[in-house]
Amino acid sequence: MTKRFGFDAALFSVKAYLAAILAVYIALSIGLDRPYWAFLTSYIVAQPLAGAVVSKAMFRVVGTFIGAAAAVFMVPPLAHSPELLTLAIGGWLAICVFVSLLDRTPRSYASVLAGYTAVLIVLPSVDTPQLIFTTASLRVQEITIGILCGSFVHALVFPQSVSAFMLQRVTAILTDAERWSRDSLAVDADPAIDGERRRLAMDVTELQQLSIHLPYESTRIAPRIRTVRALQDQLSLIMPLGAAVADRIAQLHEAGIPHPDIARLLDDTRDWFARLGQMDIAARTTEADALRARCAALEPPVRAATPWHDIILLSLLSRLSTLIAAHRDCRDLAEQLESPSTRPVSARAAELLEGRRGREVHRDYGGAVRGALGAFATIVFGCYLWIMSGWHDGSTAIMLAGVFTALFASAPDPLAPLRTFFVGTFVAVLLGMVYGFVLMPRLDGYLQFAATMAPMLLMLGMLMQSPRYAGVAMPMLLGLGSPVLVANEYVGGFASYINGGIAQLVGIIYAIIMIRLLNSTGAQAAIRRTIRAGWGDIAERSNLMGPPDVRAWINRMLDRIAHLAPRLAMAGRSPGKPLYDALRDLRTGIAIGELRELRLGMSPERSAPLTAVLASVGDYYRGLEPDRPAPADPRLLHEIDVALGAVQHDEDPAVGRSGVLSLYSLRRNIFPEAPPMADPERVAA
Repeated sequence: MTKRFGFDAALFSVKAYLAAILAVYIALSIGLDRPYWAFLTSYIVAQPLAGAVVSKAMFRVVGTFIGAAAAVFMVPPLAHSPELLTLAIGGWLAICVFVSLLDRTPRSYASVLAGYTAVLIVLPSVDTPQLIFTTASLRVQEITIGILCGSFVHALVFPQSVSAFMLQRVTAILTDAERWSRDSLAVDADPAIDGERRRLAMDVTELQQLSIHLPYESTRIAPRIRTVRALQDQLSLIMPLGAAVADRIAQLHEAGIPHPDIARLLDDTRDWFARLGQMDIAARTTEADALRARCAALEPPVRAATPWHDIILLSLLSRLSTLIAAHRDCRDLAEQLESPSTRPVSARAAELLEGRRGREVHRDYGGAVRGALGAFATIVFGCYLWIMSGWHDGSTAIMLAGVFTALFASAPDPLAPLRTFFVGTFVAVLLGMVYGFVLMPRLDGYLQFAATMAPMLLMLGMLMQSPRYAGVAMPMLLGLGSPVLVANEYVGGFASYINGGIAQLVGIIYAIIMIRLLNSTGAQAAIRRTIRAGWGDIAERSNLMGPPDVRAWINRMLDRIAHLAPRLAMAGRSPGKPLYDALRDLRTGIAIGELRELRLGMSPERSAPLTAVLASVGDYYRGLEPDRPAPADPRLLHEIDVALGAVQHDEDPAVGRSGVLSLYSLRRNIFPEAPPMADPERVAA
């Protein structure tokens, strides 16, 4: 087993076991009547990375305390009104699920905990409302013991640092990004490169998730959080830039006009990408500056009636120069992450670190509302069935169903983990019978209990580290932490055990039924909402008059791309075209931002053609429907061509260059099959 799953999995399992056994020992020593909560919590907060354990523990403490307080607040005044109490607990869970789905970071764990902690306290206490404060207090104490034990063991026993893991991931991501950019410069690019480049969006999102845990490590990491934000920004630029460069190379190749100087520049840039990981800052900066100077020297001038071929060449060289700079900046920031000093490793790194802020993410309000309503309906309808049935253990079923709908509300396919959870729970019930009624009666004392539980817990702990088996291992661990097996004294009671096991299975089945009923079109609806949100952003950006926030736009779109991929797979759709379209929309939004920035320094008369283009682009994207995407109006193509002709005649050469670059990009993204622009003089006339 150790050989198959690796040393890291074995080490994690041992630490998780030690934390669980320590939590049980402390809970028993101070006389708590539910030590299984401490046991369960120690496994729930267990993470391979020490910083992640501490952060999850903090979020769990906060969420548990808030949930317990909510339970104490709700039960006394509503104890004699079960209907109102049901609505209150359902509403509370819905609010918490809504907040957690909008957050979409590890911090959302606190919101989820606040929701289902109240459910776990309230439903078993409906018959004894006078004990609600005691129940809530004990629950907080038991969970806190599990959290502290888990944090203590994972942080002190061979800790695995989030920072070290992040540095490894950054190195791998940069190596991949450089390989993708290198392949993008080839005339005959590998078709698989598009899929690999889109994976960069998920890598950027992963860095965002990891950075949440950095403040909870013991090392000095304050500057690193800011550095991660800056690195995310630069990585975000690489994907649209690489796609644009590849597109322009393909266009020049189709034109069939030889460019020996351009070919040499592309070859030298490919060679530079291949050597980036082995270069120091000085060499990297010097060669990057030299390559960018060659790009600038080869740029054709923008003048009246600039040939179409020169416009393509200008776009290629400009985007290539920016791509080179982005890769240079990524490597500088990677070295900044590794530096133990807060001093910037280069002047460019200091510029990039200035004024960093949190990363913008996509917020799916429709999905959050849907998840909240699902949680509310599960609790309310489940309580009605429980009351009508008169089943004493029905509260356990409804309680677990509420927990599951909250926990899996953010999953692309909530049914998949629930099915594996059912299998794991069923096996745990059978296994628990062996432990509870064959082994436990023969044990004498804590040490024998710890030794008897060790083989199974250690094996399941290793399985938790396997993506294939984790979904089954976790419910089995939770099943072994049942009140029958982990208690201050042996309780036995086969009938009550079977009743409790059946309640757990019924709770999972009920959650599956409710999710299937309420979320039957969830994946397709989520895809449509995500696509529509991107189009809505483009439409809004087109009509704004102020300076654009390009980096926020790129971050949101990359987050949407990362959000789309698993849902497309769940819906059985090929991710190729939808993700390619999202990437095209990303580049369109960048071009819109450039046009808005350009327009700020121009008079209304000079900027009128740009304003007309932006207004028409906004109208086009505002009218799009995900199920029936219509082609753009040819009049928009004419307006873009008119604007291209106008900026080429502008008195300011900088306006001409920037305008041509942005308008050409916009034209290429919206009308990829359009023929070259006619003579600007005739278009303008």
